[in-house]
Amino acid sequence: MSTLLSCENVHVNYGPVRALTGASFTLDTGRICGLIGMNGSGKSTLFKAIMGVVPMHAGSITLDGQPVGGNRGKSAHHHRAGLVSYVPQSEEIDWTFPISVREVVSMGRYRNLGITRRLRAADRAAVDEALARVELTDLADRQIGALSGGQRKRAFVARAIAQGAQLLLLDEPFAGVDKRSEAMLMQVIKQLRDEGATVLVSTHDLATLRQFADEALLLRGEILMHDTPEKVLAPENLVRAFGMEVDAGAPVAATGTTANSSAEGKN
Repeated sequence: MSTLLSCENVHVNYGPVRALTGASFTLDTGRICGLIGMNGSGKSTLFKAIMGVVPMHAGSITLDGQPVGGNRGKSAHHHRAGLVSYVPQSEEIDWTFPISVREVVSMGRYRNLGITRRLRAADRAAVDEALARVELTDLADRQIGALSGGQRKRAFVARAIAQGAQLLLLDEPFAGVDKRSEAMLMQVIKQLRDEGATVLVSTHDLATLRQFADEALLLRGEILMHDTPEKVLAPENLVRAFGMEVDAGAPVAATGTTANSSAEGKN
């Protein structure tokens, strides 16, 4: 396997606040890496640094051997080249806007279009395949806002698939989705891995990490550990990341508590 993504001593600041300190790791092609840590641990910042949309205070990131710059121009170049696709935890769109599921997924092909901005046969085929992968073919002409939360998430993952990127960044893809969508997304992620894509997935659901990830990164402002899910999820490592004992078989809330302990604390 060859290295697709390399981060070396990456530091990111937001004004006087250090959001990410000395992050160094590599990801090979055809691997799924889970990214875990409580909110504010640097997961979203790491995604943004990889995409080149936030400047690095220090360090370097290379993607397929090419440097990722900390400015939008270079980031746009990587997106045009089809190297990176990103699925945020939530899409900031007007759900009442009259756009269909197919049109949303077709956005993943825009980088390939010429000045006419018209989909060609190859683009339409890629969109159809992406819709089929997430089982939304029958809902392709439905308005995006009419879908359930799980179906919407599948639609935006399909958009990323249609793009054909080598590296997929998925921010909490299992949050707020039904069990069927969760199982389907896991299956799709593993299929993409088997086809040679590299996937970096942030998640609070530690229980599912072993089901889909080949390796895991543990963050708390810096990378505490990068190893197999089994080793990363050892109790002593979770204490370092979350500041308390965490059940590796339960979802972790944004505060670092498990879902069960959060509920108990409210009663």
